Amino acid sequence: MKEFSFEKLIVWQKSRKLAKTVYSITKQFPTEERFGLISQMRRSAISICSNIAEGSGRNSSKDQARFTEIAYGSALELLNQLIISSDMGFIEEEELSQLRVEVSEITSMLNGLRNSQTSKS
Repeated sequence: MKEFSFEKLIVWQKSRKLAKTVYSITKQFPTEERFGLISQMRRSAISICSNIAEGSGRNSSKDQARFTEIAYGSALELLNQLIISSDMGFIEEEELSQLRVEVSEITSMLNGLRNSQTSKS
């Protein structure tokens, strides 16, 4: 089976794992959040790895970098939603701290990827 270039990227692998974690965590949120915070968080998490994948299929480095920027924005959006979830008592402080570390690693890697992409153009 063919492996696409984005599948080899550690940042994509980590963001895929984070998306899975977000789905797991949000299963325990109150049901009334199904169309609110749960939906938003899941979309943000999926958007990170999806934009990395979509950008890898673009021909120009400039286009690739744009999708990496979108992935970065989605990571920050997710972090904001995680903080709000903690404020609302849906996740524990310890869990938020661990997720912050994961988001921080991903955003650092996305910065590196974007720098690499923009240096090529």
